[in-house]
Amino acid sequence: MRARQAGAGLGLAVLTALAVAGCGGSDEIDGAPPRADRPSASRSTSPSTSPSGSRSPSAKPSVSAADGRDVAACADGNCEIAVSGPVTVRFKSPAGPATLSVTEVGPNKVEYTVKSGNGRSQGGASGPGQGCITVLRDHGSSNSCGRVGTMRPAAQPGAVVILMASGEDGTAILRIVSR
Repeated sequence: MRARQAGAGLGLAVLTALAVAGCGGSDEIDGAPPRADRPSASRSTSPSTSPSGSRSPSAKPSVSAADGRDVAACADGNCEIAVSGPVTVRFKSPAGPATLSVTEVGPNKVEYTVKSGNGRSQGGASGPGQGCITVLRDHGSSNSCGRVGTMRPAAQPGAVVILMASGEDGTAILRIVSR
């Protein structure tokens, strides 16, 4: 009799599992029913992503820049551009030609390297409103990272000021000011 009850209990467990697996609507995520704290597939507000996890090209950045995405606008040492991936920017500095290489941009994250004359400076920040300011002078540079928000750097005599601010959507703002 015990073997029969055990078999009936096992059969009931299997039927229950099958019934639960078969239930559900289009709002389920990974087989779990929708909850108030989880967005449903039909109510999602996040930008579309590719299978690799990167934003689709049609996703619009939440920030706009005076010079758009035109890297060439920085050649004279004065620009404001939006950056959403690795890019190299060439511009004039007090020590001669300079190169800023953005190595990583992501949601609320940015990393870059600046080479000018014989000097090199690196900056990186992550978190909402975070970024870095680099000041290039004829004989050196300084770098400071932290909360930059939407500040606009002021020109300094004999210097180029670079501000790189991370953005929520993976688009950073690069401002270069020399006059």
